[in-house]
Amino acid sequence: MTRVIIGMDPHKRSATIEVIDDRENVLAAGRFGTDRAGYQAMLVLGRRHGDRMWAVEGCNGIGRHIAQRLVADGETVVDVPAKLSARARVFATGQGRKTDPVDAHSVAVAALRAKGLRQVVVDDATVALRLLVDRRDGLGHARTDLINRIHKLLLELLPGGAKKFLSAPQARALLNTIRPRDLVGRTRRRLASELITDLTQIDKKIKAANKELTELVEATGSGLQDLNGIGPSGAARLIGDVGDISRFATRGHFASWNGTAPLDASSGDQQRHRLSRAGNRRINRVLHIMAVVQLRHDTEGRAYYRRKLAAGKTPMEAMRCLKRRLSDVVYKQMINDAKEARTGREDTWGRLFNPARPTRSP
Repeated sequence: MTRVIIGMDPHKRSATIEVIDDRENVLAAGRFGTDRAGYQAMLVLGRRHGDRMWAVEGCNGIGRHIAQRLVADGETVVDVPAKLSARARVFATGQGRKTDPVDAHSVAVAALRAKGLRQVVVDDATVALRLLVDRRDGLGHARTDLINRIHKLLLELLPGGAKKFLSAPQARALLNTIRPRDLVGRTRRRLASELITDLTQIDKKIKAANKELTELVEATGSGLQDLNGIGPSGAARLIGDVGDISRFATRGHFASWNGTAPLDASSGDQQRHRLSRAGNRRINRVLHIMAVVQLRHDTEGRAYYRRKLAAGKTPMEAMRCLKRRLSDVVYKQMINDAKEARTGREDTWGRLFNPARPTRSP
């Protein structure tokens, strides 16, 4: 039986699919809701074809929810990048018009022609890490907002305001020295007191989130926190967003993905490169923080940065070079972690099925 590809253009409340064979002949199509009834109807239509593969666009984005449901039901699902399906749509007939049926067809054709598409698997610990680090980042943003609002009120209550880096106990101590007599002043003091109480609660949540992230990162066996400049939040972000590091063939591919690799902008005899603003900006931020921390201490990163300055680089250019170097360091560490995890699994299976086999020495 000829294998069929079921291309899907997913949305929050609906999904449009098209079934094609290996000659791109359309066998079936339809639009279904993503509720239970609509999903079951779509699954029934897909299962009419024995040898099938689902191709879903954006399995790390809007297509995640439905891709995970398909995988949980035992279906084979591959992730089709939006850029890949867009190319198939542009070169197709119909003037490249973008509609849900056209998108579903483009996704199916892209999956049929492309090689090496990532197969979707059931969510694992990396997804939990990504959810927790997103929560931790949200708490950090909320804390910054609270601090800014407290500073504004203290500036109006206290001559000269407060220092830049202010903790909740310090803010409370300053507020206790203020005894306004007018209505406006008393109102500002009351609002500042409420904000300081909220800041105390945020700090407790951040502390608990950091503890949970540290425990989960350590449970993965990762050595990322051993690198200077990477804490529990940065390590969790790297593990959660990168996932399987082996999907990057080289350190250059990894650097291109995280936006630390410069873009070649040469023309003729003029050889030059420019800053890349593409890539995963969250990972780029982790590498930037890592670089800043290393510059504050006597590290190999600071020595490398100074060598670049001595070679005539501007401080900004030297920082970009350092981030590119740190990208390689992170890549090497994650590759080593993956090898150790693979070796550990092999030893475990060896002891289970061959008890006489000696264990590896640490």
